Amino acid sequence: MGELLVSDKKNILDPNMVSFKEREKQIKEDEKREQEQLKREKNSPFNSFIQMNKKTYKLEDKLMGENPLAYRIWRFLANNMDSYNAVIVSQEVLTEIFEVSKTTIWRALKLLREDNYIKVYRTGGSNIYALNDDMVWNSWGTNKKYSKFSANVIISENEQEEKVQKELKDLKVEKHKEVKF
Repeated sequence: MGELLVSDKKNILDPNMVSFKEREKQIKEDEKREQEQLKREKNSPFNSFIQMNKKTYKLEDKLMGENPLAYRIWRFLANNMDSYNAVIVSQEVLTEIFEVSKTTIWRALKLLREDNYIKVYRTGGSNIYALNDDMVWNSWGTNKKYSKFSANVIISENEQEEKVQKELKDLKVEKHKEVKF
């Protein structure tokens, strides 16, 4: 489509000229179509699906046999990853969920990293776990090039309280004398 001209009056001889009212109507119709499309996508039954490569089933079986806890952690991460295959969760939360020691969690995560089930990225004091997108995927295939830039964050109640308590300790209270006239 060429250049669109908008004016007070429509020139019926120029197909690229529309009135302000017509253009306003076109824009509203476009917005309505976009909203309907977003609503369809949001209500899609495929939002809760995870795509899996057929080769992954063999790797899952291998992992279940080698280290059932590592498998459970991998499935937990897959179930909680965002549409870019990433999730942020502390090892403390994983110890609470799986009721094992931090060392046991660490060993399981090490196995997952070494066998390329996950990649681990650091951001400040947190780990971002990104599942191998050649094995499992939670979005359209066209999003794969962005597979490690967004994350769901999971924190436990204990972590929240510790942070609040630390912030309260660090908070300096200054007393001011109120003067009334």
